[in-house]
Amino acid sequence: MKPEEVLEFIRKSGRPLSFKEISDFLSLKASERKKLKLTLRELILQGKILRNRKGLYITIREAKLVTGFFEAHKNGFGFLIPDSPKETDIFIPPHATMGAMNGDRVVARIENIKKREGRIIRILERATKKIVGIVERTGPIFYLLPRKKGFNNQIVIASSDIKIVPGNFALAEVVTYQEKNKPIVARILKVFEKPKTPKEDIELLTYEYELPRKFPKDVSKISEELSSKAIVKKHFKNRVDLKELPTVTIDGENAKDFDDAISIKKTRKGFILWVHIADVSHYVKWDTPIDKEAKQRATSVYLPDRVIPMLPPNLSENLCSLLPKTPRLTFTVELHFSNSGERKEALFYPSIIQTVERMTYTSVKKILIDQDKEEIKKYKKLIPKFEKMAELCEILKNKRKKRGSLDFDLPEPEVLLDIKGDPYAIIKAERNLAHFIIEEFMIAANEAVAEYLYSNNVPCLYRVHEEPETNKIQYITRIVKNLGIIKQDLRASDFHKFLEIIKGSPYEEIVNYLILRSMKQARYSPENVGHFGLASDCYTHFTSPIRRYPDLVVHRILKEFLQKGKITKERRKKLEKILPEIAISSSRNERRADEVERDAIQIMRVWFMKDKVGEEFEGKVTMVTPEGLRVRLEEYYVEGFLHLSHMIDDFYQFDEKRYCLIGLKKKRKFTIGTQLKVRVSKVKIEEREIIFDLL
Repeated sequence: MKPEEVLEFIRKSGRPLSFKEISDFLSLKASERKKLKLTLRELILQGKILRNRKGLYITIREAKLVTGFFEAHKNGFGFLIPDSPKETDIFIPPHATMGAMNGDRVVARIENIKKREGRIIRILERATKKIVGIVERTGPIFYLLPRKKGFNNQIVIASSDIKIVPGNFALAEVVTYQEKNKPIVARILKVFEKPKTPKEDIELLTYEYELPRKFPKDVSKISEELSSKAIVKKHFKNRVDLKELPTVTIDGENAKDFDDAISIKKTRKGFILWVHIADVSHYVKWDTPIDKEAKQRATSVYLPDRVIPMLPPNLSENLCSLLPKTPRLTFTVELHFSNSGERKEALFYPSIIQTVERMTYTSVKKILIDQDKEEIKKYKKLIPKFEKMAELCEILKNKRKKRGSLDFDLPEPEVLLDIKGDPYAIIKAERNLAHFIIEEFMIAANEAVAEYLYSNNVPCLYRVHEEPETNKIQYITRIVKNLGIIKQDLRASDFHKFLEIIKGSPYEEIVNYLILRSMKQARYSPENVGHFGLASDCYTHFTSPIRRYPDLVVHRILKEFLQKGKITKERRKKLEKILPEIAISSSRNERRADEVERDAIQIMRVWFMKDKVGEEFEGKVTMVTPEGLRVRLEEYYVEGFLHLSHMIDDFYQFDEKRYCLIGLKKKRKFTIGTQLKVRVSKVKIEEREIIFDLL
């Protein structure tokens, strides 16, 4: 019996069914009933059916329940982020979490439709199995204080043979999860020394997020065998040979995995753009050991001092990587644009390329912006190509802006490391024209692939992004009105116009962050609901199969459809079954990667600032809360917190309507964008916090 058949029967019945009713319908013998129990258990774990208190089975949809991930808040409440992008987030009050922890996959019942408030009734899958924390003791009982933010659960350490001392760092495995009036119980697996360097601290972070450490032996062995075989003429079969096409990669100076390369040609009618993507699907087939490992990892994780790759380095940095002046197997998206940027034709085909140069963002900027004579001389033959790329980039960017795409040109922190791996500076990593060229061309390729598969009704993984919720838009409106930037209410459809209005103003960066924070996180889904941030009706991820699993999946689906010209009924069923699971696990692992990357930057920040206690800096307010201000320094790209208790020149109160702190006596006001001077008061390495005093 197939799980789909069982699910379909329960769904069509329209009422809760007993085990006997399902068994009788399937005409099962006594020996086959055990298999039915396992199938029903699997469907429950997948969040497709539920067993109620009377022991009857009903589908989640019929029971009007919602499955998704729980996002915990430190104050005890949380939000359920539904699996379906068509559903809006559900608020879960502290008393209704059922002991769910951050990242758990859960089932919730909506108890107040108007307020979108609900209660968790089942935990399908636990996200946290291991926890890193600091050992504490109260009387005879040892506790673990987790390092990861968002944990508000009490963790009791079970007795073990491993010697633990209060103040030690430890890795513990959860033995029992929180139940009513009972704490989490965990047993110690490993004890760590207190980190003495940022490198050791980041090593601890990899345990904290349960990141994979090594590739399994069979995966490493297969990748070595694959990479030992040279690309020969037999690989050219059924591929378009584009080795003579002037092709370049453009990446950062430290990049090792090159997913994409580009070529361009100006014609009388417009432009031809070739986007060549590493053909990882040629080497990594469905359900092989490498594929299973890649699916589990879902994404590469980029930390300041290391990369934890999705694929073994033999593949990610060698065989699949589009290395300079080396023949490589690719999947090409050939796009024909008119002079105004209208896409007239899109072609997709396996190819073979050989790049003429490995360019960097800095080098292309020197050529196009700085007009650097030495750089221009060095790449003389390619200069016309770069100029055409810049021209097409500008056309596509303006076209995307007109349709309502949001351009958050926000600087990101870049950690500069010395030879020991210690941070010696943390600076703003500004994006330049070279970044925009790659960004625009990848967006164009991703859209073309998504639209092609969608128009042919081929099951696919889409990159979706929903509109912000009304309460978030109201919150931003209140802030920007109080800053005096606008007088009318904001709507989600106005965001792109508003970003243009504030461009170049002192509030630009801060308001960009506010809008970015208000928006939902983009994710993967087999349902196409469009991409709000890009104002795209149809979008997918296709351009980074070395470092993102969904891209590899889309490659395979596109290649299969192109080769066979159709998707059979049986194949469609198979894809419709596996794609939701891939979307959910990929989205979850992407979130984990984002969190660990943010924490790694914060680790570098606190270690960088630890010797600067007592020093004074100019800063800017980036967030206002009733507890104090978040301040970013001007000299370094470092943020810290200024608590109300450290603002001793007056008594300050939080004005929620005007979103600011106001002194009761001197009426000094602090809001987003306010310039101020601070002194570094404390740097807490263990808590990863930087505390400021107000001057």
